[in-house]
Amino acid sequence: MYVCVCKAVTDSELQNNVEAGAENIRHVSRSTGLGTECGKCVCFARERIEHHRSAMLELAEQIA
Repeated sequence: MYVCVCKAVTDSELQNNVEAGAENIRHVSRSTGLGTECGKCVCFARERIEHHRSAMLELAEQIA
């Protein structure tokens, strides 16, 4: 699914960025350009980043 249509950034790309260490919208924006055109995607992108970060933390807790 596309999170940012202007820059063609997908949810999978967001997840990959989070897995690579991105902690917030600025980190993802630097590598993908997300949110740098019209900005309509920023709120949803923040939600998805938080979702992916939470999922990673949950998985880490299960493994530990």
